[in-house]
Amino acid sequence: MSKTFKDSPQGKPARSRRGRQRNISVRAVRRDPPDLRKLSRALIALAMAEAEAEAQERIQDAEKPTEQGRRD
Repeated sequence: MSKTFKDSPQGKPARSRRGRQRNISVRAVRRDPPDLRKLSRALIALAMAEAEAEAQERIQDAEKPTEQGRRD
């Protein structure tokens, strides 16, 4: 695809929205020396996805009513 996105079906780049699931694909290509910038970006993206998932889990756990905390 070109940088102008003229080959794109919508005609513009797809934007990811907060809370939307992102798929990360990694393909091994041996480089000497390794591309540390790409490796670091991939590691940061994985860490951010994991942190977001943990935060969502904590929010869901906090919203669940507990038997001890309920009063009728």
